[in-house]
Amino acid sequence: MNTNLAPTYKKLFGENWILWFAASNSYSIIESELKLLLESYLKSSSNADFIKTISNDNNVSESERISETLFNYLKDCNHPYTSPKIDSIALDTSQRHISKQYDFNGKTIQIYYDSELVLKTVHPALSHYCVESKNNSSATFDIYLKNDDLYLFKDQKLISQVSKHKYHLMQGKFIMQLLCTLHNKDENDWIGTFHGSTITDGHSSILFVGNSGKGKSTLCALLTANGFDLLADDVSPMLSEDQDIYYNPSAISIKQGAFNLLEPLVPSFKDLPIVKFNKTKGNLKYIPCIKPKRDHYPCRSIILVNYTPNSDTTLERISVKTILETIIPDSWLSPNPLHAKQFLDWLATLEMYQLTYSDTQSVTDEISKLFKQLNKKV
Repeated sequence: MNTNLAPTYKKLFGENWILWFAASNSYSIIESELKLLLESYLKSSSNADFIKTISNDNNVSESERISETLFNYLKDCNHPYTSPKIDSIALDTSQRHISKQYDFNGKTIQIYYDSELVLKTVHPALSHYCVESKNNSSATFDIYLKNDDLYLFKDQKLISQVSKHKYHLMQGKFIMQLLCTLHNKDENDWIGTFHGSTITDGHSSILFVGNSGKGKSTLCALLTANGFDLLADDVSPMLSEDQDIYYNPSAISIKQGAFNLLEPLVPSFKDLPIVKFNKTKGNLKYIPCIKPKRDHYPCRSIILVNYTPNSDTTLERISVKTILETIIPDSWLSPNPLHAKQFLDWLATLEMYQLTYSDTQSVTDEISKLFKQLNKKV
């Protein structure tokens, strides 16, 4: 049989197997029964041999259908992964209409924007680092809109070109390049950037994930108001070298629905400016946070956040399947086989939960208790 279609890595988590396919840089979660069928299929010398093997439990037509289903599954899992193609386009310096500089603990970043609209894609989350112009910069970025495409340049090299409707992809690329500059790393050094927010207690960290509107950023704002530190909001980067989550300087983005909840809890929240970006996002406020004592911390747990009005606070264990189905669609994961193995090995060390909450004090107490439990196990 064609063993070129076999997964590169496979790892058992409870009742589920996670398979990673190098050709497509994709992860698949399957049950043990399907895993056994796949192994039998891949070990068979031919399709006819496999059909003969399983015909004892099925009629021939059913066995043929199973064989075809397995082949199509493996073929889909091996659809070739291709990195986004970046054309060689020269920087258009005539788009430099707005200039901002940001100082990150001594590292100055220069960013040029072409308009107030484009400025809103990046600046509000970093505005608390904005400074008067200095002579030297560690990196220079240009972000502008031209012919309905958003362009991102770093040191005059094109990094990303996307449709204006996919501005979030440009934001993700910008954060990655900013992190590389701040931490003296290259993009190839990272296991991935997870779509989630990370909180630390100064010893370890917890990654909070969830679909938009489920309350993960609001929860992080609550926790920072109660003595915890924000390590990363929305984009949480993991380095291959130590498998730690690293500091992302972006402020916490808060939607209008949480304004009333946070106003009495977060100092000066009322004075934060309202940012109006688009109708989908609505009114936003960005809460700047104090940088943690260290640039990176090990992550011991992933929590799926589910804010539910008038609910009790509950922290329940959930499967890796549920977690990955939430993380993977909006995260960037490295295609490097070493990084894929590190990612799977890291997942195996984690405790995974779903958090349902509405009460601010009880959820803070629950997270405090969990941190203490996680730190005891180290």
